[in-house]
Amino acid sequence: MLYELKNIAQKETGVFRRWFEDNYFELIVWYYHDRSVKGFQLCYDRFRDEHAITWFDGKDVEHNRVDDERKQGSYAPTAILVADGVFPAAAVISRFREASAQIDPEIAGLVLRVLADHARGSRPKRRERAR
Repeated sequence: MLYELKNIAQKETGVFRRWFEDNYFELIVWYYHDRSVKGFQLCYDRFRDEHAITWFDGKDVEHNRVDDERKQGSYAPTAILVADGVFPAAAVISRFREASAQIDPEIAGLVLRVLADHARGSRPKRRERAR
């Protein structure tokens, strides 16, 4: 079940972010200065074969593998996103629907709509901005 991390460092001027995670997902949501959603990144299968879905308002969705070259007993380098594979939409959508039951329903709904659009091959349209 996703839960929200508190006291997240706000590193960008004029942008606010929220961070949610569980053992399978990590969700970062960026907001404009007016607290409407600017975009999000949903990482899934975090500890096995991590991938990320990244969406920003008015942009195409990107699906990437997270490449951090973790080696047992060493420090992980900075992770990078690399093009990789087919998005397992049905499995990720179903699991996210369950995992997001306790978070802000507007955020969960936005993520689910973007994932469904991407699975259908639709280019996301500019969204009504969730607050």
